[in-house]
Amino acid sequence: MSNSRLLLITTYLLLALVGCTGGGILSPHVDYDSPNARSANYRTVIRGDTLFSIAWDVGVDFRTLAEWNDIGSPYVIRPGQRLRITAPAPARSPSTRSGRSAKGKASSEYYRVKKGDTVYSIARENGTSTRSIIAWNGLKKPYAIYPGQKLRVSGASNSGARSSVKSNQTPSYSSPPANKGRPQQVGRWVWPTSGTVVRRYSPQGTSKGIDIRGKPGQDVIAAASGTVVYQGSGLRGYGQLIIIKHNSDFLSAYAHCSRILVKEGERVKRGQQIATMGSTGTNSVKLHFEIRLRGNPVNPIKYLPKHT
Repeated sequence: MSNSRLLLITTYLLLALVGCTGGGILSPHVDYDSPNARSANYRTVIRGDTLFSIAWDVGVDFRTLAEWNDIGSPYVIRPGQRLRITAPAPARSPSTRSGRSAKGKASSEYYRVKKGDTVYSIARENGTSTRSIIAWNGLKKPYAIYPGQKLRVSGASNSGARSSVKSNQTPSYSSPPANKGRPQQVGRWVWPTSGTVVRRYSPQGTSKGIDIRGKPGQDVIAAASGTVVYQGSGLRGYGQLIIIKHNSDFLSAYAHCSRILVKEGERVKRGQQIATMGSTGTNSVKLHFEIRLRGNPVNPIKYLPKHT
């Protein structure tokens, strides 16, 4: 075959391919059935996700997200896992689910586990708490249950029945259903970098933190001691992001970083360099810094020392 004929056939095939892709060979293909697809109430975990990053993204406390999904410490999630990201509907009490009183039911104090059940789903179905289910049945971490297992779901008539957990003992369930009382204090905060604050926190707007302008490669440091619970670029709008868990109430985030110097699970000290400043996920060199209290954004300026 001559070179001119080969060139003609190749050109024809390329033009046909362009036509099939709607105007470009590199046109993106969106797979709406992929694990990254999201729904209003659920999200499928993809590689790189952590419970903390998902909780941060949807704006809830990580303990609340863990409670909704019956996940205990150390809050391990896996790609392909489906997580509820909105609050479940209030559970109906046992006395109203079937239209008759629980007293008239033969086995209202117990529940037979079915495939797909979790401690949390059973607690909701029976109008009680996960803590109670754990205590009444002496469940141990990670609170695994199996189809056919018989669980006590009511403590109304437990005379003579002895649980392996004392009735006045609070089980060590790692996802408390409510966050009440005064928050656990972090101690002294420091500024995560030097520079001019070019955007301030806006409780009614879109800014959930502050933006600090600086130079490429400038040091970014931990504002308080804690543990790195996320580092990556999976959260839209944050670029290269680090999230640090300081205690059970406070998290902080450092966005648009250039070079990440820490790993997930690493313990960091206040003032330790964790990254360099960059412009990932944005159009200018800056650090976007947030502090969240029990999942809710708060004004970082109220926690940081006076900026000089």
